[in-house]
Amino acid sequence: MPATSSFAIDVPDALLARARAGERAAFEQIYRWFERPVYTLALRILGGSGGDREEASEVLQDTMLKVLGRIQDFRGQGGGGDSPFWGWLRQIAINEALMRLRSQRRHEHALVLEDDRLADEHAPPPPAAADAAALARALAQLPAATRSVLWLYHAEGYTHDEIAALMQRTPSFSKSQLARGGRRLRELLEPTKEASHA
Repeated sequence: MPATSSFAIDVPDALLARARAGERAAFEQIYRWFERPVYTLALRILGGSGGDREEASEVLQDTMLKVLGRIQDFRGQGGGGDSPFWGWLRQIAINEALMRLRSQRRHEHALVLEDDRLADEHAPPPPAAADAAALARALAQLPAATRSVLWLYHAEGYTHDEIAALMQRTPSFSKSQLARGGRRLRELLEPTKEASHA
């Protein structure tokens, strides 16, 4: 069962209506609620270095500007649709981050391991994954495309078909990057046997 998205924030219909009406305070409240999830998602997709933090900030700004410009177009909750506002905003954030990734052509360098067998995508994360700092460092060492697939699948709950559509790839690409990335993360997070015998 995928983890609940950090975007899953219940935005009251009254607040949305005020934001649609152009009330600045309402939009600022929405911005404050979603600032951290958007930034974190962008950082995980783009990487973790200082330059990527700047890019993640730009993705946050671009996302929120698009949300502001398109909030009238949102037809989900209370607008005749059944999708939550957070899902709509999350989609914009993912599109912005992936568009920036594609423009840098960094997604072409996907992780390729010598052993190409697919791991079990439902395998539990390694024990060290509980250490958020260690996990962030390990994720930053993965190629951008691999890191993006891992984040979208495990943290945001997207399916392989959905990830393939978002990244303009095939479901097989998503599955292989998830398996390879999971194996590489375990290698990075679990102490090596040599180190433990030293």
